[in-house]
Amino acid sequence: MSLHEIVFEGQVLPGHAPETVRQNLARVFQADTARLDKLFSGRRLVLKTGLDASAAEKYRQVLERAGARVQVNALAAQAPADAAAQREPALGRLEVAPRDEYMAAFAAVDAPDYGIAEVGAALAPPQPPRTAPALDLSALSLAPAGSDMGQAKTSTAPAAPDTSHLTLSQ
Repeated sequence: MSLHEIVFEGQVLPGHAPETVRQNLARVFQADTARLDKLFSGRRLVLKTGLDASAAEKYRQVLERAGARVQVNALAAQAPADAAAQREPALGRLEVAPRDEYMAAFAAVDAPDYGIAEVGAALAPPQPPRTAPALDLSALSLAPAGSDMGQAKTSTAPAAPDTSHLTLSQ
């Protein structure tokens, strides 16, 4: 039995207004604004995977009735874990072969396939050399090593005001 996936890239069918399609998909998926923004980001998103042909066709019909342009892609037959790890990822996307039940939750993650750089390779593009800013330090001077920098000035307490002419009355 062949399995299929439903893929959406944020495109709408001709003759449908994008705002109307957003509202329709909000009802279909019961999605909030943040989830709709993610759906219409233009990135390739796998909406559903592991469907048989009839279920994939039902999903396609519902989504196209809502005005969304979707793709139904046939999935390759399941290969052993070793063969899946050696297989080249399609379209520069990372494929994760689960090693245990915890990692199985991440099998459908859509992530770029970033390679690993060789040891010693530059990871960032070369930057132009930086020059120190031009500062005028001519007004500054240094004391010789071991010299006393001076004594801290002691502050004298202000004189108490003369209050001899004041009286208290009842």
